Amino acid sequence: MRKLRWVMDGGGFWDLDISTPKTLDGLASPVPDNPLPLGLSRGTRLSRHKQIEFMQRFMHAHLTPTFAKPLGFTLQRVLTLPFSDNWNVFLLGQFNFQKFVSSIKSSEEIQVGVSSWLKTFQRHLKQKSLYALGFCSEFHLTPDDTILFGLDAYDYTDKPRGKAVLHHKFPHHNLTVEAVYPGLFVDKIGNYWDVPLSLAVDLASVTTNDSSVSYHLTGHYNSGSPELFENIQNQSAGVPPTLLPGLAFKSAVSYKKSIDIWRSEAPKLRLVQPYDIFLSSPHVSASGIIGAAATTAFGDNSVRAQVDDRQGSGGLFLEASRIKSSFLADLFGSVSFTAQHGNFQRLFLDLTRFQARLDFPSGFRFLSGATGVAQDLLNSQKPNLEALQAICPNATLSLQQQIVGPISFRVDSGIRLDLKNLDKLIEAQEPVFAVEYALQVLGSAKAVAWYCPKRQEFMTELRFFET
Repeated sequence: MRKLRWVMDGGGFWDLDISTPKTLDGLASPVPDNPLPLGLSRGTRLSRHKQIEFMQRFMHAHLTPTFAKPLGFTLQRVLTLPFSDNWNVFLLGQFNFQKFVSSIKSSEEIQVGVSSWLKTFQRHLKQKSLYALGFCSEFHLTPDDTILFGLDAYDYTDKPRGKAVLHHKFPHHNLTVEAVYPGLFVDKIGNYWDVPLSLAVDLASVTTNDSSVSYHLTGHYNSGSPELFENIQNQSAGVPPTLLPGLAFKSAVSYKKSIDIWRSEAPKLRLVQPYDIFLSSPHVSASGIIGAAATTAFGDNSVRAQVDDRQGSGGLFLEASRIKSSFLADLFGSVSFTAQHGNFQRLFLDLTRFQARLDFPSGFRFLSGATGVAQDLLNSQKPNLEALQAICPNATLSLQQQIVGPISFRVDSGIRLDLKNLDKLIEAQEPVFAVEYALQVLGSAKAVAWYCPKRQEFMTELRFFET
């Protein structure tokens, strides 16, 4: 949800990294499921250090605020060291403002005069626990190759966080190689997990056509026992089996088709640049994805496919318990509907955008449920609730409304239908509220300030070329 991207534009089921203020680099990976999502973002993404540098230089945001439980309200600032045209070093500093204020309030000292206040402030500012420091070095070896090294240090823990990432752009593919220690993952119920060492290789085809076939190959290796990040857990569900030590290979192939149901041919305002060129055409469109995915696992993490199969996820399942290996394959599908009104040119209420997406992560489970419902109806019987639940898709809704000028309001939320709980039949899953500021001079870019009530997280980011 916190990706705040129009869901189909992200490629459907290939989950992008999730934005989070929990760490200095601002990223957490979704826990890979079976067989989807694959769990590694594709292509290059503007690093957190570059985002803050941009806001400091061009938006006069000298301090960037974030909020996350239990850390509290923090302020961030970046120092950039451009050693050459293709090599930059960033130092990101974080100051825990909320903890600083709390420490002063809890002080029982009696302050007399300005000098006494200044000494108290100075003494509290010396607390190392108020600070965190992140180092990032980014090399642009060629126009198509980028290497990033990062290391974050926090006073409240003796475990620094490090990562090394290689991005390479082929003519029609993106390659990502990543090593993270420890790797930060987030599961479906909102728990964060640290994996001591996580290695990943990802190759994805890149297509821009309305009708195209794409494929995706990934390899994951996890080492060490996963631990709860900051010992915070929303529900007692245990360690996700997918994060256990072992090696896993995933592959997926899909066909995507997009159609325009209606697109406005009315002329736009002359000599008035839209706030976002990708949001300047009123239209109604639909798109769909259908494909197949497979997972092969070796090691302790192979149990994840077994657990999923026993829970009735469907698909083709094979296992070899003697060598701790398993194989799971399944079909998937997705349908998306988008409607936009307005050209995003006028000062007030010139953009209203709505999108709904229905995901069917397990084709075999859907077919099994649909067959059961059909048989019950043919036999004049009441349909089985489990069969009805199996054919219910995962729904995601997004709504964006311009308020004034480049400022718009956005809300994204998942929708869950629980037929077994009539008292809570429909439930909003992890809604995210955001205010977006379109950077008109860049054509299609925006500053986003979002808040997630469920996880009590707030963050400001930059996004480029997203529709």
